[in-house]
Amino acid sequence: MTNSIENAFSGDSFDTELLPISKEDLRPIKKENGWSFDWKYEFEQPDRQVYKLTIRGNPNVIQGLISFSDENDHLFMHLIESAPFNKGKNKIYVGVAGNLVAFLCKESWSRKYDGFVSFISKTRLIEHYEKTLGAVHVGNHKMVIFPKEALRLIKKYFKI
Repeated sequence: MTNSIENAFSGDSFDTELLPISKEDLRPIKKENGWSFDWKYEFEQPDRQVYKLTIRGNPNVIQGLISFSDENDHLFMHLIESAPFNKGKNKIYVGVAGNLVAFLCKESWSRKYDGFVSFISKTRLIEHYEKTLGAVHVGNHKMVIFPKEALRLIKKYFKI
């Protein structure tokens, strides 16, 4: 499916899978284990879907998580987070967040939304998302990924 996360030390690439998260998967996903968000809460929201990014063949080690809802004309990203060991300057794998967002863009295309994805950004990250994702700041911290940039992300992270 993908070949998009890379070992930060060796440069080796690893095939990944995006799978719906299960209640069992959530047991170690807690703030005391280095996660920033309440993923159990996200999982329990009836309007949201939560997916995990794993290395193919190793579904029990979660590399990152994404939560989104279907807004009937685009997908709205509620949360995205790399695993604690994939954050900061000593991260093990790079490309986790980009892979998750590209998945959402691809999912938007498959639902006939032309790749449209929106999300709310913290002020300090607006410029980062503009540069790394090609997202457009449309006001009030709302960011939108339009079809052209969605396709660019899909082609970068997915073997199509």
